[in-house]
Amino acid sequence: MIEQGISANDLLHRLRELSHRVEAGLEGAQQPQGPDFSELLRASLDRVNGVQQSAASLARAYELGDPAVSITDLTIAMQKSSLAFQAATQVRNKLVAAYQEIMSMQV
Repeated sequence: MIEQGISANDLLHRLRELSHRVEAGLEGAQQPQGPDFSELLRASLDRVNGVQQSAASLARAYELGDPAVSITDLTIAMQKSSLAFQAATQVRNKLVAAYQEIMSMQV
């Protein structure tokens, strides 16, 4: 069996040194300048809502007999609305799963 040449004191000294380097790096680091996650999520949900409202207004206009609204436009708008909602639902499911996984981690 090969013995390591690191004593407990050496290991403790190296851990303290690493800890000081990490703390110094965090103090000097700047906050990211990109958009906030909550802002991106809100904007995405607003876009999904807009697509759904647009499809609903086209459906209402078609039902009322508006000649400017064709069945193909309505079908495409409804499919876009459905896909946007399904994508938002999948994102929500992934976020919930990630949250549950993080909460089940032992600290």
